[in-house]
Amino acid sequence: MTLLANPPAGAQNTPPKPGPDTPPASDRGWFRAFLLRLHFYAGILAGPFLLIAAITGGLYAMTPQLEQVIYTRELHVPAVAHPLPLSAQVKAAVEHAGGAAPVTVRPAPGPEDTTRVLFTDPSLGDSQYRTLFVDPGTGEIRGDLPTYGSSGALPLRTWIDNLHRSLGLGEPGRVYSELAASWLWVIALGGLLLWIDRLRRRRSTAKKTAPAKPRPASGRARTVWLHGTTGTVLLAAFVFLSATGLTWSANAGANIGTVRTALGWATPTISTALTGPASAPAGEHTGHGTAGPASAATAIDPTVYDTVQRLARADIITAPMIDIKPPAKPGTAWSVTEAGREWPGTASAVAIDPSTGTITSRADFNDFNLAAKLTRWTIAAHMGLLFGLPNQLLLLAVAVGLAAMVIWGYVMWWKRRPTRGSAWAFGRPAPRGAFLRAHWAGVLTAITVMVVLGLVLPLLGWSLLAFIILDTAIGAAKRRRTSHEISPASSDPQ
Repeated sequence: MTLLANPPAGAQNTPPKPGPDTPPASDRGWFRAFLLRLHFYAGILAGPFLLIAAITGGLYAMTPQLEQVIYTRELHVPAVAHPLPLSAQVKAAVEHAGGAAPVTVRPAPGPEDTTRVLFTDPSLGDSQYRTLFVDPGTGEIRGDLPTYGSSGALPLRTWIDNLHRSLGLGEPGRVYSELAASWLWVIALGGLLLWIDRLRRRRSTAKKTAPAKPRPASGRARTVWLHGTTGTVLLAAFVFLSATGLTWSANAGANIGTVRTALGWATPTISTALTGPASAPAGEHTGHGTAGPASAATAIDPTVYDTVQRLARADIITAPMIDIKPPAKPGTAWSVTEAGREWPGTASAVAIDPSTGTITSRADFNDFNLAAKLTRWTIAAHMGLLFGLPNQLLLLAVAVGLAAMVIWGYVMWWKRRPTRGSAWAFGRPAPRGAFLRAHWAGVLTAITVMVVLGLVLPLLGWSLLAFIILDTAIGAAKRRRTSHEISPASSDPQ
């Protein structure tokens, strides 16, 4: 018995019309089809996350100006020509804090700035400190606010930062930002390849037919043009934000740190041990991500701060903004680190034994390897701090562009949704299951790349695997259903 043994008259030579998931006769063009579906699925999956990251990131980029306005009393004083000794400023803060020992002191970097004295506070979250703002001219306490990380983010910036990094949900919420950063570069580079292919196809068609218009005037074609052109212009920025953002992530960030250490790209650091080996390399993300645990310093004579500051300034510490940290425990040295991140900001650090007046360890930024310097600069650029206002405005423009890209992507999907009889349904999407129709060498190469990516970027690897399985399974199910619909069984006339 054969299927369709007695087809209707006039239909003997009419093959069934292929559906949207009918595989092509050959595997030519499999990569484009696979890339098209990957770009589509990745946009659907990561689009909401990218939109949130773009909005919160754009807001974060402008927080330095907002802080200057909202917290002007805490941050600024009339110009001070003759500041009090640092020890007097620290003493005023310690008395206001009820005798607590500071964990970090940041002297006023300019004549119109306040000095910050940081204390631990059990009521605050991780990497947060109770910070007293001291007038360096009078010793007056100008403010008492929680700050976050080594960048000293004030409450507004901390709140926006938490939204950008974890949706305010703490550690579990960091999955969102890691997914967004993991997929952003994939979507951007994949979109570039598709855009180049689209332009090539249009040029090829134009040679055979009438020349195509260089810029569509309206409709879905115009949305595609805006989406593709904007993505191409902002491609480098997207890849940069993705790469630097991943270094803050929970899973990929740890793997990237391991790779950097193995390649000798870790940031040099000082040893605060007065005896013994040097400490492990320090991270670069305390200003925007996490910071180390607070020091358990005991009460210290405030006059030692004057000695430590003088010794550090006589050595390699030249930046206006510095952090002075007393010993975390007995038998360790004081540390002084350059904290400014503006270009050409450095990150030199020294360890000091004030009892002997000697520098026990130093890390000169001029001696850092190129990778360590680039890490410092790129992270500052990601935070909008490296070049000041121009850096912030550029990040804001990129954030607006990314948000627009996501919205245009959903508009394109909506207009091309597979609704039968809809006037909005344009063309036919790429068939599912293209990955499995590729040449074995292409499949093997793709699998190898995905395995490597999965080891370094776990969330990207798992979500990519889920995409392939889901896409293949749905495609197979729809082809099976279509096959049954167009080939109904009939009785054998014999």
